[in-house]
Amino acid sequence: MIGSMPDNPHLSLVIPVFDEEDSVAELHRRICSALEESPFSWETVFVDDGSTDGSFAALKVIHEADSRVTAVRLRRNFGQTAAMAAGIDTARGEVVVTLDADLQNDPGDIPALIAKLEEGYDVVSGWRVDRQDNLVRRLPSRLANRLISAVTGVHLHDYGCSLKAYRREVLADIQLYGEMHRFIPALCRWRGGEVAELPVSHHPRLTGRSKYGLGRTLRVVLDLLTVKFLLDFATKPIQLFGRWGLGAFGIGIGLLTYLAVDRLVLQHTIGNRPLLTLAVLLVFSGVQLVTLGLMAELVTRTYFESQGRKPYTIRDTLCGSPAGSPAAQETRSSGEAPPPTAQEVDRP
Repeated sequence: MIGSMPDNPHLSLVIPVFDEEDSVAELHRRICSALEESPFSWETVFVDDGSTDGSFAALKVIHEADSRVTAVRLRRNFGQTAAMAAGIDTARGEVVVTLDADLQNDPGDIPALIAKLEEGYDVVSGWRVDRQDNLVRRLPSRLANRLISAVTGVHLHDYGCSLKAYRREVLADIQLYGEMHRFIPALCRWRGGEVAELPVSHHPRLTGRSKYGLGRTLRVVLDLLTVKFLLDFATKPIQLFGRWGLGAFGIGIGLLTYLAVDRLVLQHTIGNRPLLTLAVLLVFSGVQLVTLGLMAELVTRTYFESQGRKPYTIRDTLCGSPAGSPAAQETRSSGEAPPPTAQEVDRP
């Protein structure tokens, strides 16, 4: 047995695995080498996302040799985001570090990520400065990073890098769906977290095959729309739907007024004009959008109130007078009795 599982590990490594039979053993060796001199306790959570090769058998061998390793096996391939969510739910550490299982992320960068986190940040995202991928993968990724940064307002060079470090508390209220794992830094910023970026190493893939392709680009764009809505309108959907609804309704009413004047005053025929159809469509669309906004408001309030959730997060709270404050010491040193309480005043 290489190591024993700590009761309360400080660090949890979360690693989604999909058909990486040839790399998980070497990845575990590199993790142990990178963290053997670390001053904090750690665990590794591998999540087998429905692999069709011998990945889980390889993870079982690693677990039997090292009790710090937890292997979770999903019933089918749910995708990287779901696998990462399962790993985060299983992890027990105060700090969660995510990375890929294909050996392209370097576990040797983990101590630097944690050191950056301890400077006061809540999320530290890796930046593959010298990315070892072909142009077909690098170019769409570069465009996507610029688009995501512009839409979310959280400017990172490399949203697609899986090597990231998080404080446990900023992940507590984040639910992951679709391809949302790449947007966790933006969602954490929405919850009030501080986000930093750190250059990390990147290695060429030596075993297996890449699971990424251009087909994921459309899914990422759709999820980006979801993230934009969550960042700006999750607690006030009427501001989005109502704004567009009132705009469409106002333009429609304006066009109908113009057509009414054209028909009644100028005696022009308007029944066969496309403008009439457009005006009616805008009025009905405006009413529907406002109604949709009101329904979304009801759903939002049901979501927060039924689960006891709050539309805010608190970082720190200072209240009352510290026991050693000058005001308290001055009262004690003067020899005067403290002011009577309400009960003492009413007592005969």
